[in-house]
Amino acid sequence: MKLTSTDLDELVDLALLAAKEAGEMVATTRPEKVEHKAEGASLASAVVTEIDRRSEDIILDILRPTLERYELGLLTEEQVDDGSRLTADYFWSIDPLDGTLPFIEGIPGYSISIALVRRDGTPTLGVVYDPVEETTFHALTGAGVFRNGQTWLSEPLPQGEGLSVFADRSFLDREDELVDALDQIARDLGLKGIQLDATRGGVLNACGVLANPPGCYFKFPAPSGGGGLWDFAASAALFQQSGAVATDIHGDPLDLNRPDSTSMSHRGVLHATNEAIASRIRSLHLNRE
Repeated sequence: MKLTSTDLDELVDLALLAAKEAGEMVATTRPEKVEHKAEGASLASAVVTEIDRRSEDIILDILRPTLERYELGLLTEEQVDDGSRLTADYFWSIDPLDGTLPFIEGIPGYSISIALVRRDGTPTLGVVYDPVEETTFHALTGAGVFRNGQTWLSEPLPQGEGLSVFADRSFLDREDELVDALDQIARDLGLKGIQLDATRGGVLNACGVLANPPGCYFKFPAPSGGGGLWDFAASAALFQQSGAVATDIHGDPLDLNRPDSTSMSHRGVLHATNEAIASRIRSLHLNRE
């Protein structure tokens, strides 16, 4: 089904409403227990709470009517992939609570993430809500990027003095040489070293790159783990509309609708505020192979 600009405007509004309502619940609720998924490849990807599922219920209560009305597919983290994303022209890609680990620890870094993705894997719209900061980011193809409803990133990104490096928590345990290499990249680019932040979930890591330029967030390919399609769909829309870089580690478009899996581990992910940073990080990966 071909979606008109009016259709997309309505879908953006519904996604914004769903993300905010779910986020307001998350912000005022603490989990009673923490469960572990059998398939989780890391602690961050394995933990789940009843709040994740309640958030998903709130989102789907708002978005489910659109599945039939607009013939949309659905992919959401806490439900089994039904394959509808592979046959519909568009599908919702939903992470009802990204950054569950910081959430259960009671620290900032978690968010709600909703995207509408074309069957070919192209993000059409993306919505991210940060319940702690009460901040919404959203993007729509051809319309730009917005922060709390106001146009955002409409001009070239400003440049700070250091390279902002956003990373998963596990990065700190085993990547000393990589940290040194990133510091060298920063200095080669005329920056004063790196500023490392490993406190957030993947979605807010990506948003942090845009909000704190120059910056980067990346994950090298791995046998498993690496986040799900839902972890990167909304932020990919933000990056696409801002003119920043969101690719796999080889520089190819993110495979946001791969048919064989919902994992993004196979080719890694790379977010950067410009191509100069991105190309240097790709060279790090080539040197590690």
